[in-house]
Amino acid sequence: MQNSRNCLTPDNLALLQCIADKGSFAAAARHLGLVPSALTYRVRQIEDALDVLLFDRSARQARATQAGAELLREGARLLTDISAVAHRIQRVATGWEPQFTIAVDGAVSPHTMLELVEAFYSQAPPTQLKLRDEILTGTLEALTSGQADLAIGVVVNTSRVAGLQQDVLGETSFVFAVAPHHPLAHVPEPLSDATLLLHRAIAVADSAQGQGVSMGLLPGQDVFTVGSMQAKLQAQLRGLGCGFLPEPMARPYLAAGHLVSRQLARPTRSFRLHYAWNATPLAQGGRALQWWLAQLHSPSTRAALLSNHHF
Repeated sequence: MQNSRNCLTPDNLALLQCIADKGSFAAAARHLGLVPSALTYRVRQIEDALDVLLFDRSARQARATQAGAELLREGARLLTDISAVAHRIQRVATGWEPQFTIAVDGAVSPHTMLELVEAFYSQAPPTQLKLRDEILTGTLEALTSGQADLAIGVVVNTSRVAGLQQDVLGETSFVFAVAPHHPLAHVPEPLSDATLLLHRAIAVADSAQGQGVSMGLLPGQDVFTVGSMQAKLQAQLRGLGCGFLPEPMARPYLAAGHLVSRQLARPTRSFRLHYAWNATPLAQGGRALQWWLAQLHSPSTRAALLSNHHF
């Protein structure tokens, strides 16, 4: 006697679906090239293993019971999944990675990333793609910990990290900005550290699991910490605090008067961002990685990733 797990084979699920589609055991038997008694015996084996009645045999037509209808629904999904898995395995054998994860720093344009994702999917690859939102050293940590295959927007230089390769994404500048109703919007420039210390700063939490870094904060300053660059922008638009924002992200809000840039006594801020990837032979040969590296080789793509923060 079959148990409940062994009876739910693809062949048995297809047999049950055929009965439902043809409307009777006799019609299904003719379609499958079986004698009716053999078909009936197989169905009874399945019913005995599951301890349920799958078809109502009181009428001439085979009507699925409530349990049978549920099995047919789930069986159709399982058969589709099996076919999809087989197709993906065949495609993966051509050199595509089964899954490819990209860690993306908050300073990188989400709109350009989605445009690239759209272009990637247009090839109908078998690769399952995943994007991870990261901040500061968390972007690199996702790569070095094996949680990502590619990191875009890495702040630190990775040239000395074993097993990694990197290239320059570009330079991005930061502007110190506040809402027009914030007290610092009306203080004479340049703003000293002593003046800034009197006001709350908005900071994005480093997404690294260990000891992260903080940028632009003064010792003893009141800090409101948020989880993403977009949340930081919204907090500063509301006047909840002050802080640095990527200039391309802040640009339209500065132009519309929703933010005001302020000159500081300290030097202006700019960073060189990189993209990095695992340089192992297996990863180097993956077609998904090679596709993304080819896109990042384009100067216009790199520029858009740092500047195209708005539709």
